[in-house]
Amino acid sequence: MTLRAIGLAGPTASGKTAVALAFAAQCPLEIVSVDSALVYRGMDIGTAKPSAAERAAVPHHLIDILDPTEAYSAARFVADTTRLVAEINARGRLALLAGGTMLYFKALLEGLDTLPAADPVVRANLDARAAAEGWPALHAELARVDPATASRLAPGDSQRIQRALEVWQLSGKPLSAWHGSARQPVLALPLVALEPVSRGWLHARIAARFDAMLAAGFVDELRTLRARGDLHPELPAMRCVGYRQAWQTWDALQAGDLGPLRAQGVAATRQLAKRQLTWLRSLPRRVVVPCDAPDALQKALAALQTAAAASSPG
Repeated sequence: MTLRAIGLAGPTASGKTAVALAFAAQCPLEIVSVDSALVYRGMDIGTAKPSAAERAAVPHHLIDILDPTEAYSAARFVADTTRLVAEINARGRLALLAGGTMLYFKALLEGLDTLPAADPVVRANLDARAAAEGWPALHAELARVDPATASRLAPGDSQRIQRALEVWQLSGKPLSAWHGSARQPVLALPLVALEPVSRGWLHARIAARFDAMLAAGFVDELRTLRARGDLHPELPAMRCVGYRQAWQTWDALQAGDLGPLRAQGVAATRQLAKRQLTWLRSLPRRVVVPCDAPDALQKALAALQTAAAASSPG
């Protein structure tokens, strides 16, 4: 059976949720979240999770499926999404894959590298070394064993540095040597991409959204998470933008000073958006809609309608 699904991608704050909900009013569909942060329960405000009303209006999937202590991977996303698309199609609906985790889109469109599975012992050892030496020191080590991967990672990109060193230690091969080996596309996914012409427009949206999160009680959400006692900054969930910066500025937050969190959170979100756009522009067959145009919503809906018609059986 040919799976019927279309993609809606874009950087953070580009308007994906509004477009997806508007399209759902025109087409019988269910939304599959393509977002590595929305999978976590209890992380609602800082991830800009769709509201309860929005999720009640349109069925959503891959939201609130994990505890923040757990990890999620591109491989699991591909498996979950393939299953969900088939189930959604069986209900006579189109699957709309919407989000901003470009690694997940890339995994669907181009397939996955056959990398070694994660090893908790190796990761724990790397975390211990990072605590003693700092991630820049581990980045320097990565530069010696895998210069191609190290060149595209920032010295503080702990999650990716850890994974690259883990692959090296487990296989004896650099991560860069694994890329592109035996890949097979998973879905023939038409992709509509929301991309701003003006970076300033996106920066203003990012700042406004972060301010809205703070006003909505983001700090209270952070206090609730920290009060659990079982979360720490090296967990994938706590590395998400906003949450990572909250750990780094916690003393100021405790003193009632939101300034450092806001400044670092907005800056980190801008960097995330820049990375998302770089990834997005590398994806094949995307239809670009300028999300900062006055008629962006109409153009996006038209592009999605065209994609939906092309994916219809017969």
